[in-house]
Amino acid sequence: MSRREPGLRPVDLAREAGVSTQQIRNYEAAGVLPPVTRTASGYRRFTDAHRRALLAYRALARGFGPPTAQAVMRAVNADDVPLALRLIDEGHTMLHEQRLALEVTGQALEEITEQEPEPAAVPRSGMSIGELAASLRVRTSALRVWESAGLLAPVRDPVTNYRRYGSTEVRDARLVNTLRQSRYPLPRIQAVLDDLRRTGSRDVMRTAIAQRQTELTQRARAMLEGAACLNACITET
Repeated sequence: MSRREPGLRPVDLAREAGVSTQQIRNYEAAGVLPPVTRTASGYRRFTDAHRRALLAYRALARGFGPPTAQAVMRAVNADDVPLALRLIDEGHTMLHEQRLALEVTGQALEEITEQEPEPAAVPRSGMSIGELAASLRVRTSALRVWESAGLLAPVRDPVTNYRRYGSTEVRDARLVNTLRQSRYPLPRIQAVLDDLRRTGSRDVMRTAIAQRQTELTQRARAMLEGAACLNACITET
């Protein structure tokens, strides 16, 4: 009866992380795990250090996203802890900036939906695509994309066939622009506009902002968990 060779098997790590053995091999190839030695019979020999690295990566991926988590673990495995910590700091900075942007968005949405565009700002015949783009400080191509997505519906001049944006479309474009600056996806913006057009209510907008705040809070907690796992990986290695 042969003696079992020491170490953890790929299946042992896979079970603990809730992934497939192939995914363990993928993590090894991507540099997420430290270099792996082989047993005398040619099998991979994983250790507790690999287990900690795997759990750290999985936790980091939930909070920072897979690309950043992979870059962090590669840095750790290359003994470049300062780089790993810098990447962590950048992730927290981005989250903080998103929180600030969301607060601004909430305030801006309330103001935009309460105020009608100034008469002088929107001619009776409407604004051209160039004029609206200039007022929003966006490219005309952005307005065309929003139109293709069904967010805007400018009328066409019967003579020139040029787009013309009336007061309602200008208001909607301002809403879209504000939400896009906070990285709201187009489908969510569509829900906001649909409700505003249908009822004039701001409830959907408030709900969307509250939902995003919850998502950011959950991500912050995931980041905290990931950083704790990374610290264990670094200090116990």
